[in-house]
Amino acid sequence: MKLILALFLANSICGASGDDLAPAPSPAVSSVCLSCNVFERLYDGRDNAPAWTGWRRRKHFQALLEAVRDAGSHGLDPASYGLDLLEAANPRRSDRRLDEIATRAYLDLAHDLLRGRLDPQTVERGWSAPRRDLDLATYLASALENDRVPESLEALAPRDDGYARLRTALADYRAVNAKGAWPRIEPGAALHPGDRSPRVAQLRARLQATGEVFRLVPETERDLFDDEMAAAVLRLQERAHLDGDGVAGAETIEWLNVPSEHRVWQIAANLERLRWQGGSPEGRLLRVNIPDFVLEAWSGGEVEQRHRLIVGRRSRPTPVFSAQLAYFILNPWWETPHSLAVRDELPAFRRDPDMVQRLGFQVLDSEGNLVDPGEIDWNTVPASAFPYRLRQAPGPQNALGQVKFIFPNPYNTYLHDTPTRQLFEEDRRAFSSGCMRVDRPVDLARWVSEGLPDWPPERIDRVLAGGVETRVDLSEGIPVEVVYRTVVPEGSLGVRFLDDLYNRDGIIIDELEGAGSTVSE
Repeated sequence: MKLILALFLANSICGASGDDLAPAPSPAVSSVCLSCNVFERLYDGRDNAPAWTGWRRRKHFQALLEAVRDAGSHGLDPASYGLDLLEAANPRRSDRRLDEIATRAYLDLAHDLLRGRLDPQTVERGWSAPRRDLDLATYLASALENDRVPESLEALAPRDDGYARLRTALADYRAVNAKGAWPRIEPGAALHPGDRSPRVAQLRARLQATGEVFRLVPETERDLFDDEMAAAVLRLQERAHLDGDGVAGAETIEWLNVPSEHRVWQIAANLERLRWQGGSPEGRLLRVNIPDFVLEAWSGGEVEQRHRLIVGRRSRPTPVFSAQLAYFILNPWWETPHSLAVRDELPAFRRDPDMVQRLGFQVLDSEGNLVDPGEIDWNTVPASAFPYRLRQAPGPQNALGQVKFIFPNPYNTYLHDTPTRQLFEEDRRAFSSGCMRVDRPVDLARWVSEGLPDWPPERIDRVLAGGVETRVDLSEGIPVEVVYRTVVPEGSLGVRFLDDLYNRDGIIIDELEGAGSTVSE
């Protein structure tokens, strides 16, 4: 029978029960359901014959043992799946208890590869995206029947290049960490190109430890901040969204001094995030990575456009979710949310009442009637009972710019243009109130409207020039993924570490440690 990887919209994934199989997980661990009838279904389908033990079935047991040993390559701890019990067992004779232990090991590992070990809604604030589900009893039965135990487990991991690349990086950084801590740079004044000092030699040794600098220099030159080092520092700063000046200041040195052990954990945390999300759609896709301040437009597995992005600041973070782009609006009005009207606009109007009309705002009362802003004394308007609704007309000062892109979601978050485009020149672009401001929005609108015969690029340009709000509906939604990943593939081989903008890595790392993961394989 052909091995089928059929995903179902189930309420839960079921697993084994039994007092001696595993301790209860912490609340953050997304455990396999212990109350379901997966054991009964599996063994009833086999007429209660063992699945793993006995002379003819020991090959299944051995294959499972190898798969559990390999769990470390996914950033998971083999001990969490009963490795000690499995290694000490004798599968040559039939043993129902050992059979159930092996079944539980398979189901737990399958669950964690398919959906992640942790519950993202517990450890990642604002996370809202569908997770994959699977009838694991049927899936395991098929794997046993077709002698594909390790292949079936491997097939459950995310099937995209990014996951494979992070697994490779995990092995590489574990190897680096196993050799001991990489060189540390002592704190002190900023290091500039041309400087000579023992701290420059430390900087050189640190850059060499991760391949940022390759050229070997005479011992007398090791303390010289030469051109190769300056180029390496600038490259690192640009990749990590640090201030890019080629000078090794406090921020850059702090970045380089992050211990190798933490980098291993950071990769493991991001493998976990990828398991939560599963694979990406194969067709067209818009993906935002919040810590990278970037939006990518994908088609057929390739990035066709990259756009710089402004995301929510730490006090007003952009949420993590999946949605479908349904339409975009050219020359949008901005219906100012009440919270922003009170928090941002009211203080500004108090300082400069003329800006209401200068920026094209309309003021409406509770019944929707226009109010002359010149008749309002903004200093007497209470923030606690703000009585007006604000809306801003299309134009060069409109907060949404020329285009906004709508993908319905629980957070009322969307993509839009901005009149403050100079902010895209900043290295770290966390300035918004949660929504995402996109650079080159007209290019993105043209990409989105490909396949809409009524909306060629010339018509988009013509409508924008007219200044009238116009909605463009898509004939088919485009998936949108807003993700939070602090380690991303780079080039053909390596990975890039990003600043943990919202301080979320530590929570995942703590929970993975508590759930039994380890930095060593």
